[in-house]
Amino acid sequence: MPRNIWSGAISFGLVTVPITVASATEDHSIRFHQYHLEDMGRVRVRKYCEIEDREVDPGEIGKGYQLTKEQVIPISDEELRDLPLPTAKAIEIVAFVPLESVDPLKIGEGYYLAPSGQVAAKPYKLLRMALDRSSKVAVAKYAWSGRERLGLLRVRDDVIVLHAMRWPDEIRSPEELLPPPVELSDEEIDSALALMDTMTRDDLDDEEFQDTYTEALAQIIEAKREHREPPKLQEPEAAPGQIVDLMAALTESVQKARASRGEDADVHELPKKTAKKRPARKTTAKKTTTKAAVKKTSGRRPRSA
Repeated sequence: MPRNIWSGAISFGLVTVPITVASATEDHSIRFHQYHLEDMGRVRVRKYCEIEDREVDPGEIGKGYQLTKEQVIPISDEELRDLPLPTAKAIEIVAFVPLESVDPLKIGEGYYLAPSGQVAAKPYKLLRMALDRSSKVAVAKYAWSGRERLGLLRVRDDVIVLHAMRWPDEIRSPEELLPPPVELSDEEIDSALALMDTMTRDDLDDEEFQDTYTEALAQIIEAKREHREPPKLQEPEAAPGQIVDLMAALTESVQKARASRGEDADVHELPKKTAKKRPARKTTAKKTTTKAAVKKTSGRRPRSA
């Protein structure tokens, strides 16, 4: 069971739901330490006091805010815990919004909120069912670890989940990263939609959605532990060429995606755009849908789409 990392309450109007908080995610990444390569001695970061010029123990270390170059204001964990804010003791719901209205870029790590004791069972279930039936999520404020945060509450498998959120001013504008303007034909867009259709899934419960990087790293560590040669990367049979014809690349991608799913690998006519009334504009010659003659990739290991 994950350990509790916070306890308090959800404030829902005049309703209070005592809860405990546990992390909803795990990190299975392989971690490395730093070593002196000559003798493999562990390299550690030691914490020194600049004034006394000595190493200090963790119990001697606290937080401080540098007001000026010469003045530091000490701040204790108790002072942070007892901030005069309603969000210091409770997750205060301030609004309910449709989930699609929340920019995913603002959503961060997730936490399970569990009812704290029998007295919390009924108001907890009330909030959970209200969220579930409304198809909305709750936006809340809470204060952990020395700062007030914005949060999103939703329902997952009959449990209320809190997602940390970034404040609006923490999201950078992508304006400077926008590509230069380009023209796309209707056929190119329809081909991209056809490719998306072949790659559409109902869920992500598939062996393809696994951390193959960590698996490969574990194989290297195991091989070196047994004093044998680590596995080598399998080179592709043919290096991918530079995309010159976008339509041909899309058509070939659709074929490979279908083949990987066991469907008819032959290139079929891509979905044609249905006729729609458009505002009067300059008439252009209609482009014919390209049927690229794509060679079958026999012998190549198909990749799930």
